Amino acid sequence: MKLRRQKHAKKTMGFYKNNFHFRQPFQVLLDGTFCQAALRNKIQIREQLPGYLDGAAQLCTTRCVLKELESLGKALYGAKLIAQRFQVRSCPHHKDPVSGSACLLSMIEEGNPHHFFIATQDQDLANKVKNKAGVPLLFIIQNTMVLDKPSPKSLAFVQKLQTNQLVPEHQKQSIVQLKVKEGLAKQEGEKRRKRKRAGGPNPLSCLKKKKKTQEGQEPSAEKKKRRKR
Repeated sequence: MKLRRQKHAKKTMGFYKNNFHFRQPFQVLLDGTFCQAALRNKIQIREQLPGYLDGAAQLCTTRCVLKELESLGKALYGAKLIAQRFQVRSCPHHKDPVSGSACLLSMIEEGNPHHFFIATQDQDLANKVKNKAGVPLLFIIQNTMVLDKPSPKSLAFVQKLQTNQLVPEHQKQSIVQLKVKEGLAKQEGEKRRKRKRAGGPNPLSCLKKKKKTQEGQEPSAEKKKRRKR
Protein backbone atom coordinates (compact mmCIF):
# COMPACT_ATOMS: atom_id res chain seq x y z
CA MET A 1 0.00 0.00 0.00
CA LYS A 2 2.86 2.38 0.85
CA LEU A 3 4.50 1.70 -2.52
CA ARG A 4 1.25 2.49 -4.32
CA ARG A 5 0.91 5.80 -2.44
CA GLN A 6 4.48 6.75 -3.34
CA LYS A 7 3.85 5.92 -6.99
CA HIS A 8 0.67 8.02 -6.99
CA ALA A 9 2.48 10.96 -5.35
CA LYS A 10 5.36 10.78 -7.82
CA LYS A 11 2.98 10.82 -10.77
CA THR A 12 1.02 13.76 -9.38
CA MET A 13 4.20 15.69 -8.59
CA GLY A 14 5.38 15.12 -12.16
CA PHE A 15 2.13 16.66 -13.40
CA TYR A 16 2.65 19.84 -11.38
CA LYS A 17 6.35 20.07 -12.17
CA ASN A 18 5.87 19.72 -15.93
CA ASN A 19 2.74 21.82 -16.35
CA PHE A 20 2.88 24.42 -13.56
CA HIS A 21 6.66 24.67 -13.00
CA PHE A 22 6.75 23.60 -9.34
CA ARG A 23 10.33 23.35 -8.05
CA GLN A 24 12.12 22.54 -4.82
CA PRO A 25 11.88 23.57 -2.09
CA PHE A 26 8.12 23.02 -2.27
CA GLN A 27 6.18 25.61 -0.25
CA VAL A 28 3.37 24.03 1.77
CA LEU A 29 0.78 26.27 3.48
CA LEU A 30 -0.79 24.48 6.46
CA ASP A 31 -3.90 25.43 8.40
CA GLY A 32 -4.94 24.52 11.95
CA THR A 33 -7.10 21.56 10.93
CA PHE A 34 -4.16 19.84 9.23
CA CYS A 35 -1.91 20.41 12.26
CA GLN A 36 -4.59 19.03 14.58
CA ALA A 37 -5.04 15.90 12.39
CA ALA A 38 -1.27 15.37 12.31
CA LEU A 39 -1.12 15.62 16.11
CA ARG A 40 -4.02 13.21 16.58
CA ASN A 41 -2.52 10.65 14.17
CA LYS A 42 1.05 11.11 15.47
CA ILE A 43 2.40 12.26 12.10
CA GLN A 44 5.75 14.06 12.07
CA ILE A 45 5.06 16.53 9.26
CA ARG A 46 8.54 18.01 9.02
CA GLU A 47 10.20 14.58 8.78
CA GLN A 48 7.65 12.70 6.68
CA LEU A 49 6.44 15.26 4.12
CA PRO A 50 9.74 15.75 2.18
CA GLY A 51 10.04 11.99 1.73
CA TYR A 52 6.46 11.76 0.49
CA LEU A 53 6.89 14.66 -1.99
CA ASP A 54 10.34 13.35 -2.98
CA GLY A 55 11.96 16.75 -2.42
CA ALA A 56 12.77 19.48 0.07
CA ALA A 57 9.74 21.23 1.52
CA GLN A 58 9.25 24.54 3.34
CA LEU A 59 6.41 24.30 5.85
CA CYS A 60 4.68 27.62 6.33
CA THR A 61 1.51 29.25 7.58
CA THR A 62 0.07 32.76 8.00
CA ARG A 63 -0.62 35.15 10.87
CA CYS A 64 -4.35 34.70 10.34
CA VAL A 65 -4.06 30.93 10.88
CA LEU A 66 -2.08 31.49 14.09
CA LYS A 67 -4.59 34.09 15.32
CA GLU A 68 -7.45 31.70 14.64
CA LEU A 69 -5.76 28.87 16.58
CA GLU A 70 -5.04 31.22 19.46
CA SER A 71 -8.67 32.32 19.60
CA LEU A 72 -9.89 28.71 19.81
CA GLY A 73 -8.14 28.19 23.13
CA LYS A 74 -7.16 24.93 24.79
CA ALA A 75 -8.98 22.69 22.30
CA LEU A 76 -6.37 23.42 19.62
CA TYR A 77 -3.44 24.35 21.83
CA GLY A 78 -1.33 21.46 20.51
CA ALA A 79 -2.07 22.39 16.88
CA LYS A 80 -1.04 25.99 17.66
CA LEU A 81 2.32 24.81 19.04
CA ILE A 82 2.94 22.83 15.84
CA ALA A 83 1.96 25.73 13.56
CA GLN A 84 4.21 28.15 15.46
CA ARG A 85 7.26 26.13 14.37
CA PHE A 86 6.62 26.88 10.70
CA GLN A 87 7.68 29.90 8.65
CA VAL A 88 5.12 32.71 8.59
CA ARG A 89 4.24 34.02 5.14
CA SER A 90 3.03 37.62 4.95
CA CYS A 91 -0.63 38.02 4.00
CA PRO A 92 -2.66 41.17 3.19
CA HIS A 93 -4.59 41.01 6.50
CA HIS A 94 -2.16 42.70 8.92
CA LYS A 95 -4.68 45.04 10.54
CA ASP A 96 -7.84 42.99 10.08
CA PRO A 97 -7.20 39.23 10.45
CA VAL A 98 -9.60 36.91 8.66
CA SER A 99 -10.34 33.21 9.07
CA GLY A 100 -7.58 30.75 8.26
CA SER A 101 -9.41 29.35 5.22
CA ALA A 102 -10.08 32.83 3.76
CA CYS A 103 -6.45 33.78 4.29
CA LEU A 104 -5.08 30.68 2.56
CA LEU A 105 -7.42 31.25 -0.39
CA SER A 106 -6.09 34.79 -0.76
CA MET A 107 -2.54 33.39 -0.93
CA ILE A 108 -3.29 31.37 -4.08
CA GLU A 109 -5.15 34.03 -6.06
CA GLU A 110 -4.07 35.09 -9.58
CA GLY A 111 -2.88 31.67 -10.70
CA ASN A 112 -0.90 30.70 -7.57
CA PRO A 113 2.29 32.56 -8.64
CA HIS A 114 4.26 31.43 -5.56
CA HIS A 115 3.46 27.74 -6.23
CA PHE A 116 1.92 26.99 -2.84
CA PHE A 117 0.60 23.60 -1.76
CA ILE A 118 -2.45 23.79 0.52
CA ALA A 119 -2.60 21.32 3.44
CA THR A 120 -6.02 21.22 5.12
CA GLN A 121 -8.73 18.98 6.55
CA ASP A 122 -11.40 21.64 5.95
CA GLN A 123 -13.68 20.17 3.26
CA ASP A 124 -15.13 23.54 2.27
CA LEU A 125 -11.65 25.00 1.79
CA ALA A 126 -10.55 21.89 -0.12
CA ASN A 127 -13.48 22.25 -2.56
CA LYS A 128 -12.58 25.90 -3.20
CA VAL A 129 -8.94 24.95 -3.79
CA LYS A 130 -10.03 22.37 -6.37
CA ASN A 131 -11.78 25.14 -8.30
CA LYS A 132 -8.41 26.82 -8.90
CA ALA A 133 -5.97 25.46 -11.46
CA GLY A 134 -2.43 24.59 -10.41
CA VAL A 135 -2.86 24.27 -6.63
CA PRO A 136 -1.83 20.88 -5.14
CA LEU A 137 -3.95 19.74 -2.20
CA LEU A 138 -2.69 17.73 0.79
CA PHE A 139 -4.84 16.07 3.46
CA ILE A 140 -4.61 13.29 6.03
CA ILE A 141 -6.48 9.97 5.90
CA GLN A 142 -6.17 7.94 9.12
CA ASN A 143 -2.43 8.13 9.82
CA THR A 144 -1.23 8.93 6.29
CA MET A 145 -0.64 12.15 4.35
CA VAL A 146 -2.16 12.07 0.86
CA LEU A 147 -1.53 14.30 -2.16
CA ASP A 148 -4.81 14.66 -4.00
CA LYS A 149 -4.92 13.88 -7.72
CA PRO A 150 -5.04 16.89 -10.10
CA SER A 151 -8.46 18.53 -10.11
CA PRO A 152 -10.64 18.72 -13.26
CA LYS A 153 -9.89 22.46 -13.29
CA SER A 154 -6.14 21.81 -13.48
CA LEU A 155 -6.57 19.15 -16.15
CA ALA A 156 -8.74 21.45 -18.29
CA PHE A 157 -6.20 24.28 -17.90
CA VAL A 158 -3.35 22.04 -19.09
CA GLN A 159 -5.41 20.79 -22.04
CA LYS A 160 -6.00 24.39 -23.17
CA LEU A 161 -2.30 25.13 -22.82
CA GLN A 162 -1.41 22.16 -24.98
CA THR A 163 -3.76 23.35 -27.73
CA ASN A 164 -2.24 26.87 -27.55
CA GLN A 165 -5.58 28.39 -26.56
CA LEU A 166 -4.41 29.78 -23.26
CA VAL A 167 -1.14 31.25 -21.99
CA PRO A 168 -0.75 32.26 -18.32
CA GLU A 169 -0.51 36.03 -17.82
CA HIS A 170 2.91 35.87 -16.14
CA GLN A 171 4.24 33.81 -19.07
CA LYS A 172 2.86 36.36 -21.56
CA GLN A 173 4.72 39.16 -19.80
CA SER A 174 7.93 37.12 -19.69
CA ILE A 175 7.69 36.36 -23.42
CA VAL A 176 7.11 40.05 -24.30
CA GLN A 177 10.05 41.17 -22.14
CA LEU A 178 12.31 38.55 -23.69
CA LYS A 179 11.34 39.60 -27.22
CA VAL A 180 12.03 43.26 -26.44
CA LYS A 181 15.39 42.36 -24.90
CA GLU A 182 16.43 40.36 -27.96
CA GLY A 183 15.17 43.03 -30.37
CA LEU A 184 12.43 40.81 -31.77
CA ALA A 185 9.58 43.11 -30.78
CA LYS A 186 9.10 46.86 -30.84
CA GLN A 187 8.86 48.77 -27.61
CA GLU A 188 6.10 51.26 -26.83
CA GLY A 189 6.30 54.43 -28.94
CA GLU A 190 8.68 52.85 -31.40
CA LYS A 191 7.45 53.05 -34.98
CA ARG A 192 7.70 50.06 -37.18
CA ARG A 193 9.71 50.68 -40.32
CA LYS A 194 8.16 49.64 -43.59
CA ARG A 195 10.31 47.52 -45.83
CA LYS A 196 10.55 48.46 -49.48
CA ARG A 197 9.68 45.49 -51.57
CA ALA A 198 11.56 44.96 -54.81
CA GLY A 199 9.17 45.54 -57.71
CA GLY A 200 8.80 42.77 -60.24
CA PRO A 201 8.61 43.17 -64.04
CA ASN A 202 5.61 44.89 -65.56
CA PRO A 203 3.13 42.11 -66.40
CA LEU A 204 1.97 43.97 -69.53
CA SER A 205 5.49 43.90 -70.97
CA CYS A 206 5.54 40.10 -70.78
CA LEU A 207 2.58 39.69 -73.16
CA LYS A 208 3.31 38.45 -76.71
CA LYS A 209 2.85 41.03 -79.45
CA LYS A 210 0.03 40.41 -81.89
CA LYS A 211 0.87 40.23 -85.62
CA LYS A 212 -0.37 43.25 -87.52
CA THR A 213 -2.55 42.68 -90.54
CA GLN A 214 -1.62 44.38 -93.83
CA GLU A 215 -2.82 47.95 -94.24
CA GLY A 216 -6.19 48.25 -95.82
CA GLN A 217 -6.74 44.50 -95.97
CA GLU A 218 -9.80 43.21 -94.22
CA PRO A 219 -10.00 39.44 -94.09
CA SER A 220 -13.73 39.54 -93.52
CA ALA A 221 -14.34 41.49 -96.78
CA GLU A 222 -12.25 39.01 -98.81
CA LYS A 223 -14.35 36.11 -97.53
CA LYS A 224 -17.54 37.94 -98.62
CA LYS A 225 -16.26 38.30 -102.23
CA ARG A 226 -15.53 34.58 -102.51
CA ARG A 227 -19.07 33.76 -101.44
CA LYS A 228 -20.56 36.03 -104.17
CA ARG A 229 -18.57 34.26 -106.90
